[in-house]
Amino acid sequence: MQAKIDGAVIATAAESELIMIEGNPYFPPSSLSDGVLSDSPTPYTCPWKGVCQYHDVTVTGQRHADAAWSYPEPYPASFARVGSDYSGYVAFDPRQVTLDPAA
Repeated sequence: MQAKIDGAVIATAAESELIMIEGNPYFPPSSLSDGVLSDSPTPYTCPWKGVCQYHDVTVTGQRHADAAWSYPEPYPASFARVGSDYSGYVAFDPRQVTLDPAA
């Protein structure tokens, strides 16, 4: 699957590498294109996953605020609910990022 913004590929991973959480595919950190994410100051804490880190996505000089998010250090108790350790995996805002399952 590929994640794209403004037609630029920002992540590529096999579907078997994705972790689905609440309907959102989370991409492994190794699948991300170099240099496209930067940490956003937007705060959020999920009651069952923990402290969220939002990311701005920058492609072709255009910054897309809070277009991605991850849980760098999720609550360990959430691993059982999700079915695996998703530390550092990244999900994308579907209003800003297109997912292409055919890639």
